[in-house]
Amino acid sequence: MRLNGATYADIAAAGGGIASTVKATRQASEAELLKSASRRIHALRKDGVTTLEVKSGYGLSFEDERKMLRVIRQLAKTLPLTIYSTCLAAHALPPEYKDRSDDFITEVCERWLPALHDEGLVDAVDAFCEHLAFSVPQVERVFVKAHELGLPVKLHAEQLSLLHGAGLAARHNALSADHLEYLCEEDIALMAKHNTTAVLLPGAFYFLRETQKPPVSLLRKHQVPMAISSDLNPGTSPVQSLRLMMNMACTLFGLTPEEALAGVTLNAARALGISDKAGSLEAGKEANFVAWEVEHPAELSYWLGGSLSKQVIYHGKEVWND
Repeated sequence: MRLNGATYADIAAAGGGIASTVKATRQASEAELLKSASRRIHALRKDGVTTLEVKSGYGLSFEDERKMLRVIRQLAKTLPLTIYSTCLAAHALPPEYKDRSDDFITEVCERWLPALHDEGLVDAVDAFCEHLAFSVPQVERVFVKAHELGLPVKLHAEQLSLLHGAGLAARHNALSADHLEYLCEEDIALMAKHNTTAVLLPGAFYFLRETQKPPVSLLRKHQVPMAISSDLNPGTSPVQSLRLMMNMACTLFGLTPEEALAGVTLNAARALGISDKAGSLEAGKEANFVAWEVEHPAELSYWLGGSLSKQVIYHGKEVWND
């Protein structure tokens, strides 16, 4: 559909995109989800990833969101890397709540988040603020409940239009705001004030064939840290290489190789709230690093395809080598 000119909204209205993935996720068992996720994580680990965030948001019922979050915790127990679990229940309106988005947000806030938190399944709470998802007031309800539970928040914001979701996220001291193609300077200033990291997602920008780019120059002006993520998902960014995202951030968004490297290390750690223990090689931090077959760090943003990693070290121990 996309290659024939359909937009994100067109595909969603036709039952594709998130809705299609929700249907598949609901039909899958925990074992099936665990197997497919493990395969993708192995590809990321070969590309040098030692810490990642995995989000729910494709169940959109209590049991299916719980299923996804349980799988994330199981992945963290069985694989040699650090995995953070983010509840993205407010990702899209499930079919059971058609035309009742306020009721759905009430269900998420009053039942789902407290129960999932009580089970120890949630490290952070995310939401999607957009015309085809949830409004600023609805997202704020989610944030208020997350704060009551002592959970940090983050937000999909300004991907398709300007709703000032990033400003809302900043005012709630969000760890990050993601996408940000339609971000304005007013909200950038708020992000700087409240230490909210900007997470750029060049894979989704490319796959959706978007033309509106994140305002990188304004983010630089206000000294907002810029992280880079794969946004690995089946509908808008089926990307299993963080190095490719570094290249795209440079070629599509105009980041420097130095900014791209910081975007997948220290600033990525900031987006997870763990820059005190990860993201850079410093005394007292976790010994997670990669030995690369390159002559200069800028080559990590230069080469497309192939494997450049020779050795991946996690907590001081080798977990992969070529």
